[in-house]
Amino acid sequence: MLCTALAASARTRPHYGGTLRVEIRGDAWASNGLARRLVLDPLMELGHDGAAKPALAMRWSSQNDDQRWALQLRAGVSFQDGAPLTADAVVASLDESCALSSVSGTQTSGVLPQCPWSAVSSVGVSEVVITTNSPEPDLPELLAQTRFAISEKNSSGTIEGTGPFKVAGFSDGALTLVANGACWRGRPYLDSVEIFQHRSIRDQWLDLSVGQADVVQVPPELLPEAQQQHLNVLVSRPIDLLALSIPTRGEFADLNMRQAAEQAVDRTALHNVIFQKQGTVTASLLPGWLSGYGFLFPTARNLSGAQALRGGAFAAPVTLSAKGDNAILQLAAERLALNLNEAGFKMRTGLSNAQSGLQLRVVHLGETQPRAALDEMLNAFGINVTVSGSNPEVLWGVEKTALQNATVAPLLWLPRAWASGERVRDLRLSPDGEPMLADVSLEDAK
Repeated sequence: MLCTALAASARTRPHYGGTLRVEIRGDAWASNGLARRLVLDPLMELGHDGAAKPALAMRWSSQNDDQRWALQLRAGVSFQDGAPLTADAVVASLDESCALSSVSGTQTSGVLPQCPWSAVSSVGVSEVVITTNSPEPDLPELLAQTRFAISEKNSSGTIEGTGPFKVAGFSDGALTLVANGACWRGRPYLDSVEIFQHRSIRDQWLDLSVGQADVVQVPPELLPEAQQQHLNVLVSRPIDLLALSIPTRGEFADLNMRQAAEQAVDRTALHNVIFQKQGTVTASLLPGWLSGYGFLFPTARNLSGAQALRGGAFAAPVTLSAKGDNAILQLAAERLALNLNEAGFKMRTGLSNAQSGLQLRVVHLGETQPRAALDEMLNAFGINVTVSGSNPEVLWGVEKTALQNATVAPLLWLPRAWASGERVRDLRLSPDGEPMLADVSLEDAK
């Protein structure tokens, strides 16, 4: 019995070594991409309770009604090229992050409005001071987002971070990351991670089935099929919002027209038919598991109300586009176009000018604290409403006010899911639904 127990312990104990092969549809260096999560570290990170906890910043405090924040950096941390982590490096990285998050994507001097602060400065070697134009009580949680992770570029232009992996190169369609033995968190179990980008779901699942991939994506609408195939699947809470952005120009300059479009959509049909009953129907900017009040926003279709609001006004042709090249979003856009046609709009699908046409979008929720999450969603849709409290009643009032202008129609909250091969051990999902690959080990590693 003792020998059997020792053998079982040896099989389950994490092994060092091996290469993990991951396939994704998108870009590994996107704002919340896997490469950024493995190579870079944020100043703070989110615990499973949604609150910020130390990462590169060990301590922080606020003054002036949460409009001035002082962050003390962790001592003894170095970038992967050996350069020390300093306050100046953090300031430069945060400015770069803001430049890359601008609408144009063009870097400019100074801090851009897309950032949740007005200025960032260094005090000595290890203190960073961030000031805002208005109270920002959720700044620590915002700084935990991957888009604000700290990086620098070395002399050859390669991105360097302080994370558990560093960039080794890109060849044969794979971005290769190798273990950073000097990481302040400690060496990861894996020797390397290969990330294959822009892979179709069909190709990902095929590679998983023949052992050429270890971790692949599972879109929410394919979860039933994944379960039928007995894939080893991890599913997050509903964390992606499918929503219809409604412009305030052209056919929708009048509030009645925007409200008519919102009332014409059939959320239940999208949920049942297009997305195979995955996720939850919603008319709220926050998922019900987070806010607790999502049920207060009516989700039922009101076609007669939409037709009454639409009235007999002249119907100019309107284009509805899906942001991204995801085929399922195109199908959902076509379904919504039929809904709007029934309400009296003259719809067509395809590429459109986002300022004058309707746009179907998926917005990822990175925050897991209600107030910070609502701030994030309001900013994502360009809604200028201040969140001045944190209790559910206040947040519900803020969201109700934000949605009255009918510039966005929330439709569905969808989960994220990943499938893994038999040799993968200890794979877990982060609070925002991404795989935590730095903690993974491989059973057959030598």
